Amino acid sequence: MELEQVELLGADWVTFILFSCGMMGFLAFMSGAALAKTWRPLWQTVPYAVLLGVAQRFLVFALFLGDLWSLSGYLIGTAVLLVVAVAAYYLTLTRQMVAQYPWLHERTGPFTWQRKPQP
Repeated sequence: MELEQVELLGADWVTFILFSCGMMGFLAFMSGAALAKTWRPLWQTVPYAVLLGVAQRFLVFALFLGDLWSLSGYLIGTAVLLVVAVAAYYLTLTRQMVAQYPWLHERTGPFTWQRKPQP
């Protein structure tokens, strides 16, 4: 394990990819989807991602002997978790809007919808 990798991520690349992006990413996805399903505003993904980032940093320290106080590891991990949570929020919200109001909205992409043209 190179010294630069430990300083940047607070752990090695395998731990970052499998644990931080994999397991914690799944938790971020579920929190973003839960926020969208309950019609919460998008900004609420930020505090959830910050808390998941703290939990991720502690678990990397406790389970994989990573650096607990790695600021860059925390910021990179939290940014990844925030991106996953926001993507899950928009995926779920789009699915929900199109399913709940099919006469009013149509899907234009995985993250977007638009109003149907009125006859």
